[in-house]
Amino acid sequence: MASKFSTVPSSAEIAPSPFTVSISDEQIDEFRTLVKLSKLAPPTYEGSHADRRLGLSTEWLVNAKEELQKFDWRATEKYINDFPQFTYEIEGLPIHFVALFSEREDAKPIAFLHGWPGSFLEFLPLLSLFREKYEPSTLPYHLIIPSLPGYTFSGGPPVDTDWSCHDMARVVNQLMINLGFGTGYVVQGGDVGSRVARYLAIQYDACKGSCSLYVEIFTLAYNLAATHMRLVNFVGITKPPSIGDEKLSPFEEEGQKRAEWFGTYGSAYYLMHATRPSTIGHIVATNPVALLAWIGEKFLDWPDNSNPIPLQTILKEVTLYWFTETFPRSIYSYRELYPRTAVHPSLTPEWYIHKPFGFSYFPQEIMPSPRSWVEATGNVVYWKTHQEGGHFAALEHPQALADDIVEFVEQVWPSS
Repeated sequence: MASKFSTVPSSAEIAPSPFTVSISDEQIDEFRTLVKLSKLAPPTYEGSHADRRLGLSTEWLVNAKEELQKFDWRATEKYINDFPQFTYEIEGLPIHFVALFSEREDAKPIAFLHGWPGSFLEFLPLLSLFREKYEPSTLPYHLIIPSLPGYTFSGGPPVDTDWSCHDMARVVNQLMINLGFGTGYVVQGGDVGSRVARYLAIQYDACKGSCSLYVEIFTLAYNLAATHMRLVNFVGITKPPSIGDEKLSPFEEEGQKRAEWFGTYGSAYYLMHATRPSTIGHIVATNPVALLAWIGEKFLDWPDNSNPIPLQTILKEVTLYWFTETFPRSIYSYRELYPRTAVHPSLTPEWYIHKPFGFSYFPQEIMPSPRSWVEATGNVVYWKTHQEGGHFAALEHPQALADDIVEFVEQVWPSS
């Protein structure tokens, strides 16, 4: 296990257990056999389009399968284990997290929350930036990346309980309290993580802020939120009833075209996850190439096309999901907001963020939200518009995201 940045603060209420990723040779051999034996669909008209207008192209999947067969998981395992990792048992579930701990007594805790089809892997490039810039004695922050319940090396959700993002939020809050951050922390979340960040900001006093990178499905906005603040870059909401006929900027108009595309052509997976999660879970969990197709499509369609995510990065996520049986365990949150209500929950008084709230706007997010729409969901005190970037901001532009997080935290964190 990596030793640098791995010293848990002395103020921790409960000491976490060190964790090292170690997938068995038998699992890897089985994986390679399954990939080799997996059949591909015959050539079709639908699969002949390189632009993916009707879904993944046959050409892409044929090539990706060949690369998956050769994929070096041990190199990925070594890469992951170069970062300090730990687990807690919370509510009977093992909860995994990656961390860079500071030795400074005044370090500000920040939790980063992934979404689907992501994982803690997305944030490792961002952690690398902080690790290269600081030593443990100078790092101004404690950086914590939990694996949400149901994802990768975290357990759950329970098979006898209908869990939601509220349960995720409760577990994340307890993790931060266990680490001794009960007096205050900031949380950054994306996609599903942005919804968890909203719940943390509203329901838990210890959460001083949150920052998210992805979609809060049908509440599009990236979030950074806190007990006192939240920063987002995706809010995914439809036009709030309180917004009149005000004219959007040309930049925002382009964003609405992106959202229209996603709603028309890119959201079928969401309906499947929300309405038939058991069925799609059984289908995708039986075959690593099926998992590659289902997840790979999102890593192709959701980023900014000017900066595509490399195939090897996609394969890291796919193999991590496979070895940890993540897919069928991770899609339970989609039921939470379906069927959709006339007014999205984020636009109701109950879920309005009164604490300082920040937003990072990436124009190729799958549902970019105009500023006035985001302001209807919370007390926006920080806004940053980026000229490029999509749904996977931590992977696409880790430096830009890191800069936004630092600016937001330094703006809203109370001075000592």
